[in-house]
Amino acid sequence: MQNDQHPIDDFFGLKQDSAENPISDKEQLRSILRRRSNWSDQIQLLPKVLSKKERYLVLSFLILIVGSIIAIPFSTYNHFTNPAPDYGGSFSEGIVGQPRHINPLLAQTNDPDRDLSNLIYSGLLKHNDAGKLVPDLAKSYDVSSDGLNYSFYLKDNIFWHDGEKLTADDVVYTIQTAQNADYSSPQKVNWQGVTVQKVDDYTIIFKLSNRYAQFLNNLTLGIMPHHIWSNIQAINFGVSEYNLRPVGSGPYMFQKLQKNDAGMIQSYQLASNKNYHDGRPYINNITFKFYASEDAMIEAYNNNEIRNLSVVSAQNLKKIKFKQRLDIKELKIPRYYGVFFNQSQNQNLADKNIRLALNYATNKKAIIDSVVGGKGTAVYSPLIENVIGIGQDIPKYEFNLEQAKAVLAASGWASPDEKGILKKGSSRLTLKITTAAIPDLSQIASILKDQWAKAGIEVTIEALNTPQLQQTIRDRNYQALLFGEILDLDPDPFSLWDSSQRQKLGLNLAMYENKTADNLLQEARQSLNPLDRINKYDSFQKIVINDVPAVFLYNPAYIYALTKDIKESNLAVVGMPSDRFENADKWYIETKRIIK
Repeated sequence: MQNDQHPIDDFFGLKQDSAENPISDKEQLRSILRRRSNWSDQIQLLPKVLSKKERYLVLSFLILIVGSIIAIPFSTYNHFTNPAPDYGGSFSEGIVGQPRHINPLLAQTNDPDRDLSNLIYSGLLKHNDAGKLVPDLAKSYDVSSDGLNYSFYLKDNIFWHDGEKLTADDVVYTIQTAQNADYSSPQKVNWQGVTVQKVDDYTIIFKLSNRYAQFLNNLTLGIMPHHIWSNIQAINFGVSEYNLRPVGSGPYMFQKLQKNDAGMIQSYQLASNKNYHDGRPYINNITFKFYASEDAMIEAYNNNEIRNLSVVSAQNLKKIKFKQRLDIKELKIPRYYGVFFNQSQNQNLADKNIRLALNYATNKKAIIDSVVGGKGTAVYSPLIENVIGIGQDIPKYEFNLEQAKAVLAASGWASPDEKGILKKGSSRLTLKITTAAIPDLSQIASILKDQWAKAGIEVTIEALNTPQLQQTIRDRNYQALLFGEILDLDPDPFSLWDSSQRQKLGLNLAMYENKTADNLLQEARQSLNPLDRINKYDSFQKIVINDVPAVFLYNPAYIYALTKDIKESNLAVVGMPSDRFENADKWYIETKRIIK
């Protein structure tokens, strides 16, 4: 015979017959209840007078009461407390390339070196998440009224990772080593005309031969320990073991590295500096793993070998699995691509109308969509208005193919040959683009070739490897150079556009010359008034735009992908990719609750 006993009946202690025949006579119930004076006896009798539906309701009510009693302390705890960062946790990040010189004086040209140096070393100043300069090793600084003397006052609670005290001697050593040609530091150019002087153990004065408004940017340079490096001769500076096992004063310290059989570094582990002058970092460990290419790094992420990707090109985003785990940041960065005209190498480019036509014939949106998947912003000036924010009412040569053809016709280029290339007399309108043999730039060059052909201009492309391109730039042996330029967040475009920088060692790639622009650049870099400096740079960029020495293309976003487990990474703008770690000591993974 089938047993129809229900679990709810078991809960109330009923047998089958009593469950099906609850007491229903009220007088009988009252009589029984009167005879039972004990409350427990009365409660035990209660199930016998309830229907199955009523027993369900009673059970639900009891569960609700018990659940509420259990929840009260938790809800009270949450009500009177807030989540807060706690110490602990770790993460791993993939980087393309190999570290060679984790040394602030040698790290300038290698991304892995810059990344690690930024975590291991500290400068007198650093950038915050908004890209503004704030004190780091310095507790304060003063600038003299004439703008020639900068006095810095060090915090007195700073220790090197080996326990030694950091003092003014370390600052003086670092700057004087940067200035010494024997050490071959790329930083040398930033310290020309500067004298550094120790006043006492915690005070340093920098004396400038000329006012320089952007001098403070130089003071983000990582300070190196005098007690270690002063014993290493210049000839051994680049090969010292301290370049890979550094001793710094930053938020993280070297712990260990691992090499493969070929001697290549596979991983590099950092531990939090518990004596860090700005407070112990929350995250205990960071491990970096190194890859030969971006594709290899993405594959490692897809195989759960790393949690962060140091950089991702827009076209590779689609290759990433588990995107839901990542906080993919598109950060503003002051760099742009452009085509810089060398008028001395192609007489057609000396005609402003041809340079204008090339601008009108350029569809920047199509380039951005094709090359970086829309992850970029069109640029119309040498100062990247969307990042640096100088001048919002500048003239813009927007894409207009008919306007391009009209401008060319005004210069006598109106008769196309059988291939559609414009002619003037016996001359055909031709141009050669020189660029680096890397995918993005090669793709941009191909797009420009097609776009400009529609305006009647024949384009050939010369893609060179890095050594060849460097020599070509030094010799200024190009007609139109497709290249990238990098500015600071507080820009000084002097080296890129002043006429004194037109020759071999300068960076004036457009061979640009305009005396009014020169004067504005020189005045701006010496003005300590930020508003005055902005106004001068705004006037400068409008002159450049009017002279049309280049086609400014686009500002790509810097894409950084990090695990969502990391909190407080409020990045918005960086001067360079390594700046993403400027405030890594405030990142956290673990949390605790504290009383409100």
